[in-house]
Amino acid sequence: MSHVADEVPLTLDGQPPKTLGVLDQGALWANLGVSLLGFSGALLLLNPTGDAPLSLAAALVATVVGSLIGTAMVGLSAVPGTRTGQPAMVLLRGLFGARISYAPTVLNIVQMLGWGAFELWVIAKAATAIFDGVAYPVWVVLAGVLTTALAIWPLGAIRLLRRYVTVGVIVSMIWFTWFFLSETPAPAGGSWTGFAPAVDYVIALSVSWVPLAADFARHSRSGRAAFTGIVGGYTVAQVACLGLGVYAVAIVGAAAVNADNTAVFTPFVAAPLGALFFGILVLRETDQSFANVYSTTMSLQNLMPRVDRRVISTAIGVFTVVIALVVDVTSYGAFLGVIGAVFVPMFAVLAVDYFGFGRSDRWNTGEDAPSRWSMLVPWALGFAAYWLTTSTPTIAAWDGFWASARDAIGFTRQPWMNGALGAAVVAALVTALIGVLRRRAVRR
Repeated sequence: MSHVADEVPLTLDGQPPKTLGVLDQGALWANLGVSLLGFSGALLLLNPTGDAPLSLAAALVATVVGSLIGTAMVGLSAVPGTRTGQPAMVLLRGLFGARISYAPTVLNIVQMLGWGAFELWVIAKAATAIFDGVAYPVWVVLAGVLTTALAIWPLGAIRLLRRYVTVGVIVSMIWFTWFFLSETPAPAGGSWTGFAPAVDYVIALSVSWVPLAADFARHSRSGRAAFTGIVGGYTVAQVACLGLGVYAVAIVGAAAVNADNTAVFTPFVAAPLGALFFGILVLRETDQSFANVYSTTMSLQNLMPRVDRRVISTAIGVFTVVIALVVDVTSYGAFLGVIGAVFVPMFAVLAVDYFGFGRSDRWNTGEDAPSRWSMLVPWALGFAAYWLTTSTPTIAAWDGFWASARDAIGFTRQPWMNGALGAAVVAALVTALIGVLRRRAVRR
């Protein structure tokens, strides 16, 4: 198999082609913003703490606010990839140094494998809702094969999305929106009590893409095209997706979705022409799994820069299929919390150091990039700040640990506090302080 000139280089030594314009980026991120997991995850949006259901207005405002904050982070994290031509994890060599960058790279590989398995699981479950005569493992394998093929030809996959798939997705979303709004009364009741954790949840959905944004932005014609495509495409799509999910949960009932989160697919399939339009969304979901497999490949190339990415993508595709077949991946609320806690403060450290202290002109992404241990401090403090300020429940033992930590330092979490923003602010301020102290030391 020979390499195509306008495709991603096979190793990190190759020069990335700059072929993606704002429409390509917008189509890619709009498709990524429409997720079947978003439909089923609307229950977490409506009741993020488990005891304070949101009103429809609160849920929709939380969706808009969280999407704008999260996608702005994703968009800014993409710009250095455009300027340097490097994938996301290779960019971290400039932040932490080459050797230390291996730690967040491994974390990203783990979360991408988890996301990839989630996506194959949801594709298979959604497909069985349409074709209940075909077994779940068959759909997992079929989705895995298509996912791997797209990951081997990633830029071709993006062009395919822009030219053909995006139109079908837009028509499908408009169809379901019209049907739900005309046939279903607006959900009543609820309050604004859980607004902050709901925003946390939406931000976590968005920033889960921070660790891979540069993997695609490195092929953009400009940083503006990457940023505009991400913020515009993803925000609009995610708001529409979660909004439809809220209505679908209202139709099925929160108790039914809590017992089986794939029950949220029922109203889509039951709508007139529902099987056709929902089938388009199911097929489109492979762009989510493709993005995860491809970015896992890019992350592994930070560790193995001269290994052919096609070999890595094939191995990751097979491994992701195996995970989806043998591991229970039905709950992902806690998973999103961990992603937010790890990658939101890391993004804040990167953004302040790259944009704020003139380091963009001397960002060292070489294999000899020196270690910068000081950058671990704001990342770690931001991680702690996330768990001190978030009110989104995860695992009892973990939540209990941070409750004890709050008591030990005399910190009282307020209802308005937001974990993602708390982590970003603390990490950014500490990074800025380190930068100022470094400048003073240099002048002396």
